[in-house]
Amino acid sequence: MRYFIEFSYNGKGYHGWQNQPNAVSVQEVLENAISKLLQSQIAVVGAGRTDAGVHAKQMIAHFDYDHKIDTDKLTYRLNAFLPKDIAISEIFEVHEDVHARFGAVSRLYHYHISLNKNVFAFDMSYYVKQQLDVAKMNSAAEIMFNYENFKCFSRSNTDVKTYNCKLMKATWSEHDGMLVFTIQADRFLRNMVRAIVGTLLEIGAGKMEVENMHQIIKSKNRAFAGASVPAHGLFLSKIEYPKDIRN
Repeated sequence: MRYFIEFSYNGKGYHGWQNQPNAVSVQEVLENAISKLLQSQIAVVGAGRTDAGVHAKQMIAHFDYDHKIDTDKLTYRLNAFLPKDIAISEIFEVHEDVHARFGAVSRLYHYHISLNKNVFAFDMSYYVKQQLDVAKMNSAAEIMFNYENFKCFSRSNTDVKTYNCKLMKATWSEHDGMLVFTIQADRFLRNMVRAIVGTLLEIGAGKMEVENMHQIIKSKNRAFAGASVPAHGLFLSKIEYPKDIRN
C-alpha cells in the first residue's frame, strides 16, 4: 500500500530535502522517524528537492508499507517524535501507482523580501535595502510566459533531460513592508526560482532593463542571468495533484 505524507518544515537546520553524505537532510530525519515507529525500513520519496536553507509550507512525500496504517495515530506519533522544525499535517492512502514526484501537476513557490530591517523576519526573508521598481519587475516576469526553456536559470551540471517548464504564474505583490514573489509551474529546475528572483531584483534596481529578460532566456546561459538570492527567503508553498489520487 502507498501512503502520502503532507508536512511542513523550517529548512534553517537542514542541508535541503534530499539524503546526502555527511549532512543532515529533512528526508533522513523523516525516514528514520517513520522507520522506527513502524519498525520497518521505510524509504520516503519526496515531491521534489529543496536546497539547503529553503523552507516548505507544504511538502508531499510517499512511502510504501505492506500493512494497513491508522493514519491519524501515525500522524500524532510522528509529530511527537519529530523535531520541532518538521510538522506532519496529514497521512493518507493513495492508489499504488501515484508517485509523489511524477504525479504532481504543479508546484507553487513564494520568495519573501523584507523592505525594512525587521528583527522578526530576518530568518524567513531577504532584506533588500535599495529602492526597487516593482512595476518593472512584474513586466519582466510577464516576459517569461513567452518561453518554455529556462536553462539560463538552471544550476550548471545538472542531469535533467529537458530544461522546459510550463509557467502558470509569476507575479510580485507588496504589503506590510514585505515584497513577495509568487511563481507556479509544472516543474522547476535546480536553483531556478532563486536565479529568477535575483535577475528580477537587478531589473528592479535599475542594473538591467526589462527587455534584457528576452536576451537572458534566449541565451540559455546561466552567466547572463542575475545572481541567486539567499535560500532562507524561499518557501515551497503548495503542490497540486489530480483530485482522484486517494484510495
